[in-house]
Amino acid sequence: MSFWKQFKPKSCSVNLKAAAKEGVLAELVDNMVKADLLAEDLRESALRTLLEREELASTGVGMGVAIPHVKVAGIDQVVCTLSVHQDGVEWSAVDGEPAHLVFCVLRPERAGELHDPDLHIEMMTWIARIAREADFRRFARATKTKKELVDLLKEMSAV
Repeated sequence: MSFWKQFKPKSCSVNLKAAAKEGVLAELVDNMVKADLLAEDLRESALRTLLEREELASTGVGMGVAIPHVKVAGIDQVVCTLSVHQDGVEWSAVDGEPAHLVFCVLRPERAGELHDPDLHIEMMTWIARIAREADFRRFARATKTKKELVDLLKEMSAV
């Protein structure tokens, strides 16, 4: 599948700066807004929804990966980003390890012309599958540019 095409280099980061999960989530949302993938007036709503989701249960899946994902009112298509935190950030992951790779996925509340919930589930399954690949995690952490990061996702599109 071509799920990698949902990830635009301009919204990704190879050098997240925030020292805590809440700051990382804000940085991810800011990157989506700066990339014109998320409307400025949805910034606060998206961030609040991500923070509320983390209060329910951590999206830290282990192996240095977190996959925060939520429904956001006001968007009509999926917005995705993959970012690297070189030092790692505490994410209350199941294995207790800090998150170095953060996939963030915002999706519409309902199906529509630009959003198919069944395809969304397939995409989330693909993300989880590549996140389990040790080589992917190692190469992603070594990327130097946003384009390299998205190119790596493209390489993983057959996984």
